[in-house]
Amino acid sequence: MGFDGLLGNEQIKRNLAASLEKGHISHFYLISGPEGSGKHTLARLLAAAILCRGADKPCGKCTPCRKVAEVMDGTHPDFITVDDPEKKTVPVDLIRQARADIYIQPNESEHKIYLFPRAQDMGLPGQNALLKVLEEPPAYGVFLLLTTNADALLPTVRSRCTELRMEPLPQSLLREELAKGYGKVSTEAISAAAERSGGFLGQAKRLLEEDGQVRAETAALVEALCRKSSLGLVQLLAPLEKSKRDVLAELLQDWQGLLENAITAACGEGTVSDQARRLAAALDVRTLHRQYAAIRKAREYTLSNVSPAAVCGYLEWVLR
Repeated sequence: MGFDGLLGNEQIKRNLAASLEKGHISHFYLISGPEGSGKHTLARLLAAAILCRGADKPCGKCTPCRKVAEVMDGTHPDFITVDDPEKKTVPVDLIRQARADIYIQPNESEHKIYLFPRAQDMGLPGQNALLKVLEEPPAYGVFLLLTTNADALLPTVRSRCTELRMEPLPQSLLREELAKGYGKVSTEAISAAAERSGGFLGQAKRLLEEDGQVRAETAALVEALCRKSSLGLVQLLAPLEKSKRDVLAELLQDWQGLLENAITAACGEGTVSDQARRLAAALDVRTLHRQYAAIRKAREYTLSNVSPAAVCGYLEWVLR
């Protein structure tokens, strides 16, 4: 199995496989890259490889490998996650607890691994607390620091780490992988998601999933605008007059984004949204700009405490 579970990043995978084969394991790994770049996948595979009892590490079959794969359930006692997702900053007390806990021998394995999913959110007190153990770690201790921004870490922390920078995937590989998981999505949407993601699979998936969650009101708006149906606009907007302001403002924000994407598509750029492409095919750029301005103004009115009934009445008039 090895590191085949991670797409792309061939150099990282070769280097790690070679190091593990020689028995060389760093005490500190800094895995950096944007959201959706595969940091968590690499961290899980690396942890499994370090704890693996098989031949081709990670083998994916031995008990430690299976336990690491179930990390969300916390089934491996020597693979510990240090984080509190509900807190904006990783609490310094959790870091101090991990610092104290590492001097307790591993339970089942030869190594004890601590995963920090948000290293950039540790803050200076937390990083200083971690630095004390980074200076003199026990032989069995391993720290996996994941970050979207390596520059947020102290130079003294980074200098002690083996840094693994996630690389974007080749467009051909990214499109192939997206096509496997989103068979019902149009080729145009997959191509646009691949381009807009910067080459990172997780970001491309998020774009496609967000586009797939089309509100009924948004679909009705697209239908009315494409058909230039005044009746369709009235049937859509009249029930929204009774909406709460925050609900209407959120919907209008979605419509703003839709019109932005439609303008982008009309100008020849790729967009993930099938709805936006439909608008771009049915309406000219000038009309799309006018509709975008109207919806933006409507949202400004909503946020300025204008009643939803008045806002919807305004839209019924200007979108005709």
